[in-house]
Amino acid sequence: MASSQIQIKKVALAGLLIAVGIILSPWSIPIGASRCFPIQHAVNVLAGVLLGPWYGCGMAFVTSTIRVMMGTGTLLAYPGSMCGALLCGLLYQKLGRHLPLAFVGEAFGTGILGGILCYPVATLLMGKEAAVFAYVIPFLTASAVGAAMSTVLLLALKKSGALSWMERSLQS
Repeated sequence: MASSQIQIKKVALAGLLIAVGIILSPWSIPIGASRCFPIQHAVNVLAGVLLGPWYGCGMAFVTSTIRVMMGTGTLLAYPGSMCGALLCGLLYQKLGRHLPLAFVGEAFGTGILGGILCYPVATLLMGKEAAVFAYVIPFLTASAVGAAMSTVLLLALKKSGALSWMERSLQS
C-alpha cells in the first residue's frame, strides 16, 4: 500500500479519536485542583497503540486545544495528555508491542511526567498556586481509569484478531 494511503488512514483514525474525545469531553471527574478526563487517557492509549507516538501526541494536542476552546478542558490538558500519548506509543512500539507497556506509558506519562509539568502551566500561565506534585495523584488516578477502559477494548480487539489487522493496515 502506498505511503500516502497509510498517512490518510492514520489522519482519518486520529480524527475519529479526536471526535470521540470531544464528544465525550463533558464527562469529567473533579479530583483535587484538576478536572480529570479519563476518556482522553483511553483515547491516548488507542492512539499510541494504533497510530504510534507522534500521531498520538498530535491527536492529544488537537483534542486538548478543542476542549480548551469549548470550555470542557483547561490548559492542564496539554502536558498530561501529550506526555501520556507520546510515552504510551514509544513504549509500545519500541519494546515489543506489549499492551501492558502502553498502559504503563500512559499512566506514567500522564500521571507522573504530565502531573509535574502541570506545575509551571498552573503557576505561570493560569496564575494558580500549586505545589510541584499537586497534580500527580489526580492525573495518575484519571490515567489509570482511562487506561483500564482502553484495556477492555484493546484486549477484545486482540482476542478477535482485529487489533493485528488494524495494526497491519496502518503500517504496511
